[in-house]
Amino acid sequence: MDVRVISYDPRYRAEFASLNYEWIETFFEIEPEDRKALDNPEGYALAKGGQIFFVLEGDDAVGTVAMVPVSGTATIELAKMAVRPDRQGRGYSRLLMDACIDFARGSGAEEIMLVSNDSLGPAMGLYHATGFIQSAQYQDPRYVRGNVEMRLQL
Repeated sequence: MDVRVISYDPRYRAEFASLNYEWIETFFEIEPEDRKALDNPEGYALAKGGQIFFVLEGDDAVGTVAMVPVSGTATIELAKMAVRPDRQGRGYSRLLMDACIDFARGSGAEEIMLVSNDSLGPAMGLYHATGFIQSAQYQDPRYVRGNVEMRLQL
């Protein structure tokens, strides 16, 4: 099977939303910030100079992630990473993470930040394995479910 990571393609717009809605609804509840991002990915990430990546198996999008510049800073937020449940454990999240790090470096960012929940064991493992360090205090009010902020210095 041909597996590759591509930059945003509007043909996969619906998958950006559906893949993320699926995992969020499995573990948490959809929040207003989720809807803003998932219902308007172009405005959420691309219009701000960010990017959305997809992992494709053949022509099927089985994973996705967004990179969203944080206004007025040299920071890019890694957000909305999702891999289809029946495709997890194949290294696809790592492929997406590598694309995100390459994108951030290429854009001149100094760091990548993310918001997560410490109950998401595989995600937390990926973040630690790629060098993210947990911030001492969580201060992001956008998500009720968020309880961890992590940063990767580039």
